[in-house]
Amino acid sequence: MTLYKLQDFAANYKDTDFDNYNIRDFDAYSDINDEKVGTVKHILVDDSGRFRYLVIDTGFWIFGKQVLLPIGRSRINYSDRRVYATGLTREQVDNLPDFHSLERIDYDYEEQLREVYRTPTRETPLNTSTPLDVQTPVESSAPLDTPKAYTEPAMRETAPMPKPTYERESYTYEQEPDLYQMNEQNHQSLKLYEERLVANKSRVKTGEVAVGKHVETEKAQVSVPVEKERVVIERTTPTEAGRTVSPGDVDFREGEVARMEIYEETPDIHKEAVLREEVRVKKVVEQDTVEAEETLRREELDINKGDESTRRRQ
Repeated sequence: MTLYKLQDFAANYKDTDFDNYNIRDFDAYSDINDEKVGTVKHILVDDSGRFRYLVIDTGFWIFGKQVLLPIGRSRINYSDRRVYATGLTREQVDNLPDFHSLERIDYDYEEQLREVYRTPTRETPLNTSTPLDVQTPVESSAPLDTPKAYTEPAMRETAPMPKPTYERESYTYEQEPDLYQMNEQNHQSLKLYEERLVANKSRVKTGEVAVGKHVETEKAQVSVPVEKERVVIERTTPTEAGRTVSPGDVDFREGEVARMEIYEETPDIHKEAVLREEVRVKKVVEQDTVEAEETLRREELDINKGDESTRRRQ
């Protein structure tokens, strides 16, 4: 079972209900003889935050020793800032293991100190015997052989109660309430409340922006230059015109044709879709500070000791 110091388990315990149980630096006394045994140095809690032990620095009572006191064996007096250790004797403190650090606390360590507290304390019995100088008168007229009318019964020896056994794997603090239970009689508390201003934030929808697109039409004109081929026939007079040609050079052929291909360009105009631009939609967060002012209330502790009245801020 893991234990924690209260200030480590709840770093802000002074701002919570834990502060009502802040008994650090209270003086510790034995309720047997009202003898001071030390000072409360730390409060140890378990995983659920329940108080389990008080770390008592014995100081000059047993010099240089710190011991653990189960919370169920304590009685707290807040007005006098005292913690009374129920039935604690010097012999018990001598037998308790030293407390050095939380890392050394395990089941064996706790079982060793529990065995010390399970041992019943020895208290000095009250002296109720008759003084020696008091004489009981003897009735002289009573015959010596008269049988006694009443005979004190002999004391019967009763068998001791069986000692409970505990298992390492299944042990819980609830099995020994006399060691670990905080009862209202010995651990009284007065809760003091105060109001505080709590600022929370909530997200609410204030509007909506819709971004869409639509199609617009417009007239567009385009100019395309085209080329056309045409045949130009030119007639010229050669420089040797009129010269007599010999009969062998003359070649008369009927049906001779000169052919030439003519081309022209025709425009091809059509529409095609192209990506013009891209629009990105995003949100940005702008911060603003809102200030508020309220009147807060708090409770203060009034301690009345007889005719003396004091006020203490907790």
